[in-house]
Amino acid sequence: MQPIALDAPEPGRSQPTRRAVAAEASVFLAFAIFFLAYGLTPLLGGDGLGLVGADEPRYAQIAHEMLVRFDSAHTLKDRLSACVTPYLYGHPWLEKPALYYWRAMFTFQDFGVHDWSARLPSTSFAFVMAALIYLHMRRFRRGGHLDAALITVACAGIIGFARGASTDMQMAAPLAIGLLGWYAWYETGSKFWLFDIYFFTGVATLAKGPVAPFLAMLIVASFAFLRREWRIVWRSFWWPGVVLYFAMVLPWFIAVQHQNPTFFREFFLEHNLERFATDRYQHVQPIWYYLVVVILAMMPWTVLAGRALVDGILTSVAEWRLRRLNPKRRVPKRPGDAFPEFLVLWALIPIVFFSFSQSKLPGYILPSIPPLAILTGDYLYRRRKPGLNRWVLLGHALLCAVMTMFALLLPWFVAHGAKMPPLRWLGIAAVSAAGAALLILIVVKGYGVARLRIVTSGILVVLLFFLYGVGPFFGIPAVGATKRVIHLLDRAYSARPLADRLLTFAPADATVAVFRVRRDVEYGLSFYRNRQVINYEQDGVPDGQHLLVVRVTGRNGVDLHTTAALEEYLEGRHYEQLFTWPEQGLVVYMVGSR
Repeated sequence: MQPIALDAPEPGRSQPTRRAVAAEASVFLAFAIFFLAYGLTPLLGGDGLGLVGADEPRYAQIAHEMLVRFDSAHTLKDRLSACVTPYLYGHPWLEKPALYYWRAMFTFQDFGVHDWSARLPSTSFAFVMAALIYLHMRRFRRGGHLDAALITVACAGIIGFARGASTDMQMAAPLAIGLLGWYAWYETGSKFWLFDIYFFTGVATLAKGPVAPFLAMLIVASFAFLRREWRIVWRSFWWPGVVLYFAMVLPWFIAVQHQNPTFFREFFLEHNLERFATDRYQHVQPIWYYLVVVILAMMPWTVLAGRALVDGILTSVAEWRLRRLNPKRRVPKRPGDAFPEFLVLWALIPIVFFSFSQSKLPGYILPSIPPLAILTGDYLYRRRKPGLNRWVLLGHALLCAVMTMFALLLPWFVAHGAKMPPLRWLGIAAVSAAGAALLILIVVKGYGVARLRIVTSGILVVLLFFLYGVGPFFGIPAVGATKRVIHLLDRAYSARPLADRLLTFAPADATVAVFRVRRDVEYGLSFYRNRQVINYEQDGVPDGQHLLVVRVTGRNGVDLHTTAALEEYLEGRHYEQLFTWPEQGLVVYMVGSR
């Protein structure tokens, strides 16, 4: 089978009617809002899951402290100064630039300080990215634009990181928009589009630092090398754009260095170079780690995305061979014939680059997800008439079945660990999984590849309703019986329910200490109580009466033998157990005064 170039729309092809455009846009908006926001906000599915992990509560707390400093300033100069240095518990926190903190503090101003409002910066950026993918593809690649946009918002990586109070989406979304703008400039030559790469790379730099312009330059340079068009690198160097970029990023970097003389060493040397080159931050993973991450992040579209990537690579190789046979052919003969090469490089370079890093976290390769989604959407559009290979379609259906079965069994494994579920649970999950696979096969067989996006998205909608429950919907009450799964996940992974329970024993300003807990519990309790908890192992034992949260069991209920170590810290002080929190292996005590 010969690779097929991603051709532009044929001349003279009939344009869709206004009604069709409005209907298409409505479909995109409905699915995008649902996938990115359902179960996140009180009005749409409820804020079902509190902040999880160590980064979410920590970043949210930094934004809260920045807002307090901003509101307490009385002059414009003091307010601007309050926006320069991020603080955590009163101490400078210089790991990341300030973009997320700025955006979160202003959402806190508008909506109040909540865990869900801390996530809105990522949600809004993900929505803007998906909308611009839709508009860009509609402008330059009409046909696969809706598929590409829906796959973007309906893949696990985007759904997950769009709901995260973190910096990952703050970099990935602007970088994607900038790279799409750069390619639009490559096709059209219009400086209007070249503006995008400078402006949005500047935004991405304020989110995560120099890795954003480095990735952008590496992708553009690799594209120029592959196409033997080095002049496009120099043509991309646009003085107004360079001035714009540095006008955006230098003021904050200069100001934060002025306020914190250690910033250059901490941020550039420790949290960029050392993080990449050493295992100082203990995030070591095997070199193939990101292959697994990408497979999971593209769920449920992984099989189709893999086939689309192979198709893009074959098309790129065919173009490269054609240019070798005809060296004078250095510019596209038709709009878009270089698009597969650009998308393939954009998808692969972040994966390859970060695979060599000694510090690996899933969010690092989030920039690879948008080009994979675009490749997949365009591939599905081009396969509408010839149809999908039966093995590709079957693989997609089986993957959706596996995903369905895993989602339905997730509550059991969260509550019971690695124990095998009862036959009744397995039977229900297996039947549902088989139903999902059959539904995909029947719909595609009867209505064609064009319906694949809707039927797959529909399965995801049902699974999200299962996980987050039904309602509320803009004031319509939730169906309480459907909320059991999300409540279980909340108790197992978030500190929010625990913080609420602690309020029944002591007011919000009471001292809370922790011993041997995970970082997510420590940072989570600090955010929800809006004051730093005391860590026995780092800060010692408080003299006064306080609540103490202790981790006593690990994974699979393993006894951590914490009690004997705790008694050594307390040195005979009276303490009594108040309650247990088995979902996270915790016990809460009231410790008397010294």
